[in-house]
Amino acid sequence: MRKNFLLSLIIFLLLSIFQPSFAWDVKTTEDLQSRMNSVGFRILNSNRIEKRFTFMAINRVYTRDFWTDVSSVNSIVWVKPVVIPYIDSDDELAAILSHSIAHGVDSYEGILRGYISILNYWVAPNKYDLNADKTAVDYMINADYNPLALITILNKIGKQYRYDAFSNHTLVSRRMMLIYEYIYKKYPYILVDNPYKDNIYYQNFLLTSRENRMKLLEKIKTNSTKKINYSY
Repeated sequence: MRKNFLLSLIIFLLLSIFQPSFAWDVKTTEDLQSRMNSVGFRILNSNRIEKRFTFMAINRVYTRDFWTDVSSVNSIVWVKPVVIPYIDSDDELAAILSHSIAHGVDSYEGILRGYISILNYWVAPNKYDLNADKTAVDYMINADYNPLALITILNKIGKQYRYDAFSNHTLVSRRMMLIYEYIYKKYPYILVDNPYKDNIYYQNFLLTSRENRMKLLEKIKTNSTKKINYSY
């Protein structure tokens, strides 16, 4: 009897560790601020980021991304409270914060202690966004958040334009696929029996990315080193 109890307790503890944080009880700006502090500093500490950042839930007039941004002037990561209904887990909040923190780390580099580093983003936003996506995946892994949440939150809040040939930003469909490719190559175990397999937003990504995922599998199968031209 005691042995069964101990076994059940061990299983419960393991499930508690490896299950994603799907319980999202944030309803107000104050709730969001408290959760941002908790998740944000966990990301900073887990990744040994030796740059100082603070977090603020506030409506800001201008942001490079509609939902979130980081100030290169005072290293504040901003998230607009309007995003609350779109987030379903701490994993997804961690995805948003990790991406902005990645931009923030970049902002510490350059002349005047990075004071005008924002100019780099204006000149080549596509490059910095794609790099921040990959860095965000690494940050989330190190902080024990599921990086697939970066795909699910993008699928919910990312606008899908028709073309990106004449844009400074990659289409969200391609961004999600590049994130998936990065996870597939660097953290393949995440995709094995992952808890997001039943998530409707992740399932939708799998549906809309079927053709692109076939391209990825073909590249891996043939040991090709060419960059994949993911389709719209």
